[in-house]
Amino acid sequence: MEPPVRLASTGTIIHGVSVGEVLGVSTLAKARLIAGKAGLDRIVQRLNVMEVPDVLAWVKPHELLLTTGYPLRNTPQSLDRLVADLDERGLAALAIKLGRYLDELPDEMVAQADRLGFPLILLPNDVGFDDILNQVLTDILNRQAAVLVRAEEAHRALVQVVLAGGGLGEVTAEVAGLLDVAVVAVDCAGRLLAAAGPPEHVAALRRLSDPAGRTGDDPAGRARGADPAGRSGHYASVPVVAGGHHHGRILAHSPAGVIRDSDIGILERAATVAALVITRQDAVNAVESKYRADFLRDVLTGRAGSAERIANRSRAFGWDLERPVTVLVAELDPEGDERTAQDRLVTSWTSAMRRHDPNGAVAGFSHEVVAVVDAAVDSARVARDAAASFADAISAGTFSTGTSRTCPGADSLPEAYSQALKAARVGRQLHGPGAIAHFDQLGVYRLLSLVNDTAELHAFVRETLGALATDDDSDNADLRRTLQVLLETNLNVAETARRLHFHYNTLRYRIGKLERLLGNFTEDPHLRLNLTLALHVLRMRGI
Repeated sequence: MEPPVRLASTGTIIHGVSVGEVLGVSTLAKARLIAGKAGLDRIVQRLNVMEVPDVLAWVKPHELLLTTGYPLRNTPQSLDRLVADLDERGLAALAIKLGRYLDELPDEMVAQADRLGFPLILLPNDVGFDDILNQVLTDILNRQAAVLVRAEEAHRALVQVVLAGGGLGEVTAEVAGLLDVAVVAVDCAGRLLAAAGPPEHVAALRRLSDPAGRTGDDPAGRARGADPAGRSGHYASVPVVAGGHHHGRILAHSPAGVIRDSDIGILERAATVAALVITRQDAVNAVESKYRADFLRDVLTGRAGSAERIANRSRAFGWDLERPVTVLVAELDPEGDERTAQDRLVTSWTSAMRRHDPNGAVAGFSHEVVAVVDAAVDSARVARDAAASFADAISAGTFSTGTSRTCPGADSLPEAYSQALKAARVGRQLHGPGAIAHFDQLGVYRLLSLVNDTAELHAFVRETLGALATDDDSDNADLRRTLQVLLETNLNVAETARRLHFHYNTLRYRIGKLERLLGNFTEDPHLRLNLTLALHVLRMRGI
């Protein structure tokens, strides 16, 4: 079935009656359908009378065209092509009187109408066109008025839901009652937000909401047709859009098997109301998130006050900070669109925390998300869960996670936050984007990260590596790499040459050059230790 037509011009009829219903009016009681039975559900929105042979220039979609055949009396051969031309232009049906100008319709014309599902109606000779026009147009206008009244009543009901403070659950329940259908609201990922109606029909709609199984949508996101799950009912889908942002869809399933154009109009009004509800809730959530984030930031920086005050306020947010906890920090890795990724990062971590520790604290800061989770919970599993959810929504983005030591109480949360933040940043440097690092597993890097005076660290690098501390010379990076592998292999020249794919003599030459720059490190274990630490610090530069 084709999508419902939406014409925007003021006063245009956008609803009509089917051809089958037209045949039921009293003036057409003696009319006979001679072809195109499959097209009885075509919608008639207007009527026209064929007065000239070149009528194709004057017809419009959804018209019922009436004719005596007079314009075609001298060119009966054009009848064979007339049905295809009218069908191509979207007309609803052709009603014709025979006997005065045309005695019969060609067999090919009748056969073509059956093939195209284009209704051909034989009119009784004792009925005037004015009677047909008057009665059918009256029915169309009455239908239009009834649809508008129903739509207005639905609009008032839906607006009342919003004014009463209702949410998506109330909106879907109202629509389900108005249309006698099952209704679900889903987000952009197909996750259920609200539902109303018989459980079996809601279950069918939830299967339809799976993006992988979505079929039959038009470019605007609206769909109608047979249920692909194989049921006899019909379904419809309309997008929920606000402020240029797509928030999801509203889907409906009719147990009666019919969703009319007027029903889709009400669904579109419901989608507008749903967009208002979602926008309102987003605004409330944004304010609440800011308060939560500000409070958690104060706790983690030691500015939240006494332990009793922290406990009282955290309980108001549903958090338990009086038990042993672990702090996790998730920082976006450099690549990707940070604005959209940060919002999704907060959502992913909120969902993961809800599953693993409902009483845990989670909040988004400007460049990171911080979670405070029960020490008994597997923090690495929480991080992996959040990463999986994040990857489903942001295909090209990753984040690195740092985990602190167990924190016995609120007083030590600032130290735990610092540990988690360092673990996240050092872990990314050591393991690349998407790393999950625990503070206690950083080895020597953990000790180096405890040195707050980074200027002193960099001075140590310059004093130990000398000219190799910078990249002023293009050979310096290669020489540092050679030195690093030599130290990793405990000065095993053969193994170092193999790893670097050097000739043995080439490596001996490089060792000599390094000793001229750095000193006799092959004989001095203390110098080797200093060089190892300097290379580690150099790798951590910027942290």
